[in-house]
Amino acid sequence: MRFLCAFLALICLLCLLSGVTAASLNPHTPVPVPVYKNPHASIDDRVSDLLSRMTLDEKIAQLVQGDISNWINTTTNVFNRTGLVQNMKSKASQFYAGYPMPYPWLAEGIKIGQDYLVQNTTLGIPAFVQSEGIHGFLISNATIFNSPIAHSCSWNPQLVERMAGVIAQEAKALGVNQIFAPIVDLARELRYGRVEETFGEDGYLAGELGYSYVKGLQSKNVSAMVKHFAAFASPEQGLNTGPVHGGERELRTTYLPPFKRAIIDAGALSVMSSYNSYDGVPLVVDHHVLTEILRDEWDYQYYVISDAGATDRVCNTFHLCESNPIDKQAAAQLILPAGNDVEMGSGSFNFLTLPELVKFGKVSIQTVNKAVERVLRAKFAVGLFENPYLAANASQWPSLIHTHQSVSLARQLDAESIVLLENKNKVLPLSKTANIAVIGPMAHGYVNYGDYVVNASQYRGVTPFDGISAASTGRVTYTQGCQRWSTDESGFAEAVAAAEAADVAVVVVGTWSRDQVELWQGLNATTGEHVDVSSLNLVGAMPHLVRAIINTGKPTVVVFSSGKPITEAWISDQASALVQQFYPSEQGGNALADVLFGDVNPSGKLSVAFPFDIGTTPVYYDYLNSGRSADAGHAYANGSLQFGHQYVLNSPLPLYEFGYGKSYASFAYGNVTLSKTRVSASKHTIVTATVTVTNKSTRDGAEVVQLYVQDLVSSVVVPNRQLKGFAKVVIPAGQSMPVRIPIKLADLGLWDIRLKYVVEPGDFNILVGSSSTDIRTNATLTVY
Repeated sequence: MRFLCAFLALICLLCLLSGVTAASLNPHTPVPVPVYKNPHASIDDRVSDLLSRMTLDEKIAQLVQGDISNWINTTTNVFNRTGLVQNMKSKASQFYAGYPMPYPWLAEGIKIGQDYLVQNTTLGIPAFVQSEGIHGFLISNATIFNSPIAHSCSWNPQLVERMAGVIAQEAKALGVNQIFAPIVDLARELRYGRVEETFGEDGYLAGELGYSYVKGLQSKNVSAMVKHFAAFASPEQGLNTGPVHGGERELRTTYLPPFKRAIIDAGALSVMSSYNSYDGVPLVVDHHVLTEILRDEWDYQYYVISDAGATDRVCNTFHLCESNPIDKQAAAQLILPAGNDVEMGSGSFNFLTLPELVKFGKVSIQTVNKAVERVLRAKFAVGLFENPYLAANASQWPSLIHTHQSVSLARQLDAESIVLLENKNKVLPLSKTANIAVIGPMAHGYVNYGDYVVNASQYRGVTPFDGISAASTGRVTYTQGCQRWSTDESGFAEAVAAAEAADVAVVVVGTWSRDQVELWQGLNATTGEHVDVSSLNLVGAMPHLVRAIINTGKPTVVVFSSGKPITEAWISDQASALVQQFYPSEQGGNALADVLFGDVNPSGKLSVAFPFDIGTTPVYYDYLNSGRSADAGHAYANGSLQFGHQYVLNSPLPLYEFGYGKSYASFAYGNVTLSKTRVSASKHTIVTATVTVTNKSTRDGAEVVQLYVQDLVSSVVVPNRQLKGFAKVVIPAGQSMPVRIPIKLADLGLWDIRLKYVVEPGDFNILVGSSSTDIRTNATLTVY
């Protein structure tokens, strides 16, 4: 009896120690729900509870990216269960799914992965499912929007937000819940191949559009990943992933503001660090940028992931550790403590050495825990635990992917992004009854998309010839004239004959990129990731084709279809009209026709300046005071030379400045007034600038009213002027409209000699106009 009592007492003690009560032994008593699975608990409590339950291996698995191709053959759809189990054992945080495969394969492959994590792992932590989406979800027949460099020429954040919502809707329909976008790098080095992926040269504009993209994407519970953090797109010699030079003040003044706007203000749930070094420190190991600024100063709560293969570069490119073979432990020791929380694939998976590093005290468990906390916090914030699998039923896909509404939006955004550079004798808009010769290698046969479109996309969409033909009631012919990549001029005679037989010629030339399969196959291209250039001139026979058509004497409209500025100043002089259409949407031909025929009045403004020549770069507008002394020279077509000094035979000023763009309407500006002309230096102060803009034409039109600020006296050298506000307004013919633009006093600060951000007392010139140099009115704001 004594033994029985002792045995029962031992059982009770074990029950108490294990948290099991007599009531819980009753099979009818509900099992308590863990805090981390309770959607009503705070995110802090859920993160803390889940982290406390995780083994070290489970934690490390949250810091490494997997790949759907580990369990689904993306070309045959064969399932590999062994690959699934192995992937989820060590790379369970997130997995890439951006492959060109049929919808059912992708949706089912994602479901297999999520089901395994939720049902076959101890804690059931779902994954982020990732793909690309800078101008459309990367899958066949999803809506293809124009490239980001074009989006920014629309100066329309509302349209960009709507576009991002469409991208999220299409991604979510197949189960993808995270998109590698937006890119808020700045296009200040035009030789760099990825100019097309940026929102242009200016941090304020890029920040506003990045903010809108994040808001649009995450409104549909799809996580945004802002990239590439930071200062990536101005590499030495314009070469992809090359070092970027600059100091702390330039980093904070120029490169970081758009990231803060898109990451902090918009609430982005993830960030991608960049490949490059800045001031000698690789960004993937830059504790100052990733921790001291992003976390300590900005209070960012979510996670940072490296770019593909970027962790290996610490050893094999930057040589911070042994590279033959890669010292995986040394790389991990440098990367994780710096604040780069997750390792993307396409490399050596250096983070898989973390268990051993923790065991021997080379990386602290606190460092690991902090990184895991950030990943889990993002997953809880987006609702992954409540809804790990977002995909719709297959019957719903037609109503969610490539809808009439999304295609219409693509056309509208594309049309608003087109910039009218020249329009001599008002040759545009064209008459729909005119006989038109459409000429050029970018005019038909394929659609001239930018990079990051799915394989073979170029054969789907509306070409310029398609769009012009559909809108015209006259005769429209097409002649290629030449190949984009050839010097062969044998097709010129046919093109010249077509132009001579027409009322007007539309010649479409430019640069070209490749889709996401072709881009990495070594095929020719003149823009795109890892495709950098030493010249911004047209390639091969294209400039000679343009000259041959202009020489016919027929009105010639030249269309630049490109991913970056083109330097052919003679075309600006000699063409009847010049139109810039940065890489288009699938509705690009229709959007171009809308503008050429006047169904849409062009309202695009350049988000990146055009230089006269590659040798005159950089030409961004916000150069520091003391820059851009100009005593220009010129070499004339007849051979005569006019010698200057800055430059001897050219100009350091842009051919077309930031914010430039013509309209078929004309706009007059009244005097700008400020709601206050004297304010104290309070960070919460907002001053409203009001200007009345009048459409003095007989045609309705949209004008982008731009507000720049000039700090007249400062304690350090600052940009000569900076964009601090804009408004795109539609004004009916003959009418006037008051335009109000808020100015946040906190935005007028500088990083002083001690690298403290301050708004200094003094006078600020408020400049309002139609471009960064076309200033129509100004006022003085005094800060005391």
